[in-house]
Amino acid sequence: MVRKGQQGQRQTVKAARRPELRLPELTGWDGGGLEPDGDYDGVEFADLDLAGQEGIGARFMDCALRRCALDEAGLAKARILDSVLEQVRGVGTDLAGASLRDVELVDARMGGVQMHGAVLERVVVRGGKIDYLNLRKARLKDVVFEGCVLVEPDFAGAVLERVEFRDCALRGVDFSGVRMADVDLRGVAVLEIARGVEALGGAVISPGQLFELAPAFAAQLGVRVLA
Repeated sequence: MVRKGQQGQRQTVKAARRPELRLPELTGWDGGGLEPDGDYDGVEFADLDLAGQEGIGARFMDCALRRCALDEAGLAKARILDSVLEQVRGVGTDLAGASLRDVELVDARMGGVQMHGAVLERVVVRGGKIDYLNLRKARLKDVVFEGCVLVEPDFAGAVLERVEFRDCALRGVDFSGVRMADVDLRGVAVLEIARGVEALGGAVISPGQLFELAPAFAAQLGVRVLA
């Protein structure tokens, strides 16, 4: 999008930088369960039931998790770097305080994922559906949500910089207290803001979205619209 500033100069929305993943030849995982502070490098986890596993503080580098169950998996403060998570599923996965850098999350089916206080940098979330995603007080930089459905995601108190939403649905999103810079919402197919419309400064929306959000903006300003 091109827009004009106060002096009429042309300004553009900064696009998110995407991860450039080039996974090495991976070794299939044949070990037992995940371990706290475990170190996994160049490993492929495929078709595994990792439900309830404890990998708190673990490090995943150049890894792939494909079609794995992650119900109630404990991955708080884990570091996931240069990795892909494909068709993972699970309810109540704990990624609180985790760090994700140069990561692709593809076609996930998850619910109640705890990512409060997490740091996401150069991350793409493509396809799939995530219910009740908790990103409270998280930091997102160069993150793209593409073709996915997010039901009641909670971004309250988070910091979003160069974040793009493309052809996705945001249902009942909470933006309370969010700080935004170059957040592109124009590509959102369904935009339902439950709370935090006042925090949209720093975001970019389309004219059609402005029309749809007009009642919420008026209410925030205390403006009554009467026929």
